[in-house]
Amino acid sequence: MEDVSNISTEILLRSGLSTLALMALVFLIRLGIHHTLLKSPEISVETRRRWTVSIRNLLLILFILGMIFIWAPRLQTFAVSIFAVAVALVLATKELIACLSGSGLRMLTKAYALGDRIEIGGIRGNVVDHNALTTTILEIGPGQTSHQYTGRAMVIPNSFIFEHPITNETYTKKFRLHIVTVPLSTDDDWKTAERLLLQAGEEEAAPYIEDARAYFKKLEGKYWLDAPSVEPRVTIQLPEPGRINLLLRIPCPTQYPSRLEQGIIRKFLAEFQFTPRFSSPSVDCRQV
Repeated sequence: MEDVSNISTEILLRSGLSTLALMALVFLIRLGIHHTLLKSPEISVETRRRWTVSIRNLLLILFILGMIFIWAPRLQTFAVSIFAVAVALVLATKELIACLSGSGLRMLTKAYALGDRIEIGGIRGNVVDHNALTTTILEIGPGQTSHQYTGRAMVIPNSFIFEHPITNETYTKKFRLHIVTVPLSTDDDWKTAERLLLQAGEEEAAPYIEDARAYFKKLEGKYWLDAPSVEPRVTIQLPEPGRINLLLRIPCPTQYPSRLEQGIIRKFLAEFQFTPRFSSPSVDCRQV
């Protein structure tokens, strides 16, 4: 063991002396050439400057090549050891690295921020905390149409960003376009239902129309998007035989869709009469 240690020390010492010799040689060559250029009156100043820079760069390249030649056999053994350690470290901390990478991707793309309502990996709620490794979400549910807190906090690793798409329901921050879906039977008077639903939407959304219009117009210039119409409108879907869906789209404050939604549903139910076979209305909310 002592022989191996002595051999290693001798090799390092020899390499160190070779490095010092190379440095001295390069320095002397540069000094000699520089001294020769300064003593040549027939060479212009511009030519001297150009030659000085070129020779300096050439000597630097030769010095680097010499260092590689001297230390390459020693560095090869060291590099193999470092590579083995690095591979083992990556394998042991791959989940940690994935979380850190996910955090970097979140910051780079601005996918979500504190207070945003997102859905990722089937988990939906408001972001209440995030750090380099995890994101904490205050769950909202049950289902995709609810806006009530369940009282549960979900802590998810940031690596989820690579594994699942992210839905940000509050991407437009201040205002959003909210959709209320009312299912009807084909036996119901859908024309009257459409009129009453639109009327209820216009009454409830009236305080927000002008502010929402100005806000989306501002976003149009900021994100180069076509500003959507904020006027309440009803569209019709036929999801299956015997059923009609009325979809009311209205502008509303991003953080308070439930209040507006409940006001519209209550006004609509107070005016419209359903057939006995009608099931209770449901509400769907999604970002437009």
